[in-house]
Amino acid sequence: MDISPEHDPVTRFLHRPDADLAYDVHGPDLAPGERVLLCVGQPMDAGGFRDLAAALPDRRVVAYDPRGLGRSTRSDGLDTSDPHVQAADLHALVGELGGPVEVFASSGGAITALALVQAHPGDVAVLVAHEPPLIGELPDADLARRGWQAVRATYDAHGSGAGMAAFLGWTSWSGPFTEEHLAAGPPDPAAFGLPTGDDGRRDDPLLSARAAAMLTFVPDAAALAAAPTRVVLAVGEETGDAVTARTTRALADRLGLDVAVFPSHHGGFAGAGNGWPGRPAEFAARLREVLG
Repeated sequence: MDISPEHDPVTRFLHRPDADLAYDVHGPDLAPGERVLLCVGQPMDAGGFRDLAAALPDRRVVAYDPRGLGRSTRSDGLDTSDPHVQAADLHALVGELGGPVEVFASSGGAITALALVQAHPGDVAVLVAHEPPLIGELPDADLARRGWQAVRATYDAHGSGAGMAAFLGWTSWSGPFTEEHLAAGPPDPAAFGLPTGDDGRRDDPLLSARAAAMLTFVPDAAALAAAPTRVVLAVGEETGDAVTARTTRALADRLGLDVAVFPSHHGGFAGAGNGWPGRPAEFAARLREVLG
């Protein structure tokens, strides 16, 4: 989907004691009784939600860059993506926007949003948590963690092309992880059209140690149940039995929730300019239904 000029967002900054957070505001002013739709990703920044916002032209949609990513800076001396720290940032942002808000959060952003609901339950009226990669929820969690550690080791040894190929091999595996899968080793990056050389960098927010805190987060079932927030756990219809669909279903089982199915895949809300195009118009229509 093309983004026409009327969908260009207004960028604003929220100044925190140890971070400056950039956020984009899309769409019209709020009508009485309406809520902001806050979009949260990780490690994706606000740009990943432009197509979704364009498909919701009547909604006030806000998307932000997590601290240390995109246009957002941090001065806390850290580079980790800690869900609790990011939840505190979102709490401050909700205070700036006026809450409670509705939240659509995807991947690591869904983990941050769950942490927000636990810590500040009054901030969120509805949370749609799309494919949070909570590998601790899996019955094969030990094998899943070993697979992730192999991705990390490949990245540390050979750089981004090899690391991303290993990541794609891990995330596309269907069903429970097995010893045979782990023993097969990472795929060739050339098979994915990825660079085979090493650029020497080791600071990728997805492949480096920066992501570790996200993948070790354990949702508090009692806190989520006690919150006034309506929590919806969602998967893409094309994700099948890959790891992020399995983690979502496992968490839903633990919380006693049904799983909402959305069009497309893990990034199905993004359009043609994002490398792995989804179906943002259909995704937005389904999001409207789920939000109610």
